[in-house]
Amino acid sequence: MPLEASPSHVLKNLNYISEDGIIANLSSQGSGFGGHPSLEQRNKSFDISESMTVHCGFVRGKKPGQGTGFDIKDDDLLEMEQCRELVVASAIFGNYDMIQHPRNISEFSKANACFYMFVDEETEAYVKNSSSLYNNNKVGLWRLVVVRNLPYEDPRRTGKIPKLLLHRLFPNVRFSVWIDAKLELVADPYLLLERFLWRKNATFAISRHYKRFDVFEEAEANKAAGKYDNASIDYQIEFYRNEGLSHYSPAKFPITSDVPEGCVIIREHIPITNLFTCLWFNEVDRFTSRDQISFSTVRDKIRARVGWMPEMFLDCERRNFVVQAYHRELLEQMIASGRRPPSTTDAPPSRKLRPGSRKAPPSKKPSVKRKKEKSSSRRRVPKPVAAGMGAM
Repeated sequence: MPLEASPSHVLKNLNYISEDGIIANLSSQGSGFGGHPSLEQRNKSFDISESMTVHCGFVRGKKPGQGTGFDIKDDDLLEMEQCRELVVASAIFGNYDMIQHPRNISEFSKANACFYMFVDEETEAYVKNSSSLYNNNKVGLWRLVVVRNLPYEDPRRTGKIPKLLLHRLFPNVRFSVWIDAKLELVADPYLLLERFLWRKNATFAISRHYKRFDVFEEAEANKAAGKYDNASIDYQIEFYRNEGLSHYSPAKFPITSDVPEGCVIIREHIPITNLFTCLWFNEVDRFTSRDQISFSTVRDKIRARVGWMPEMFLDCERRNFVVQAYHRELLEQMIASGRRPPSTTDAPPSRKLRPGSRKAPPSKKPSVKRKKEKSSSRRRVPKPVAAGMGAM
């Protein structure tokens, strides 16, 4: 591990807007949790300077997790503040996924890294009743943190809070690895830091989408799959188009894709990466919860001003260290119908070669039709909020 933090491009001091006592501008887009930043404030946040103060969620309360929405018990917050080197984090809201247990984790990582799983009360109740590994708010390596007073009705949007704002929840951590709850981590997290950050002298790494490179194509795919209501996606894309968003082409090189897979984020917590995820979160708060659509807009605006951008690695590299599982509802449907879901811990069956053949015969995989997710852009009614600021 590097002894010192990596240099942060231009930005050296990042603070966050907190509002306490002044009624929020409800005419602006976004939520009370995000502070309802105006369009002018949104645009100004991309004017990067040495010292900045920006919206980054948690605008109410004394500190993130205390009276801000996305509220966490004081004992848990204290434990989270003690985490100083590396945090591996995930989240389940709405009891949507099954907890996946990391494998091949070294004793060094077990002793030095923190493993946190954020859940709501519904998910906590299910885990308590269904997992034999549950013991004193821990399930295997994961420490469960129960979140109350959720700021959004949409669990997917709520999940973007720990995904993009880990630097606010863990103020003393140097590095973080975010893993979507549907994924099982099968490699030591320190190896991920070495491979995707330290070896490449990078501070933020995320995988490219396995199939799509173009935001416009990603938007159409989201609409076709019913990931969000079409009108909201169209509005967001048209907004970005008016700002200059164009189709991806090789002319954008060294940018290799405009669409991330997004289920894994590996990063160092320094001012420029913290700013990037703050502004990315603000787009998710203002527009749709589909973060793949807003990623390239935030990246390109920051890159145009300071020359920094996230490292994007191949999706096949991502598949080397995570295994994708099924969402809980789909898994239970498969079990109820008598189909045995493939176990992520089972070794793949060996396939014999045909005589005289150099290639193994293709294996047929059962096709599973995924249930469309309901879209919801509804937010909880914001309470009166107000103005001051808190430091990074």
